[in-house]
Amino acid sequence: MRGRCKVRNSDAKVGITAEGPFTYPDLSISCDERDRTARQFIRYPLVIIEVLSPSTEAYDRGGKFALYRRLSTLQEYVLVSSEAKAVEIFRRGSAGEWRFIPYSEGDTIELVSLGIALSLDDIYEDVVLGAEDEAV
Repeated sequence: MRGRCKVRNSDAKVGITAEGPFTYPDLSISCDERDRTARQFIRYPLVIIEVLSPSTEAYDRGGKFALYRRLSTLQEYVLVSSEAKAVEIFRRGSAGEWRFIPYSEGDTIELVSLGIALSLDDIYEDVVLGAEDEAV
């Protein structure tokens, strides 16, 4: 059931089941018609993107990803580093297994489920990593 895709920000809740648990990914993309008019939460994301931070990285990689793997529509789980130019994609294979694909500076990232490719350098354009706050 694939229609037009809709991108939602971190204010949009994802329900693992209709009764929960619920999470707030940094970005979720659903192409499922059942999510087009969702008001409280979506249930059928195709892609979920999390920006890793030191305080959330362990949960994003562990417990949160374990919840997301229960979503039958989820095809790609994308982790974007906030400390280095690095992106990791976990992609569901045809047999339901999850493949790990790491990307680094200079690479082109493919979101196969959406049929798009992005330069990792474009994702980090104008982002200064590891800079000290020099505000006076």
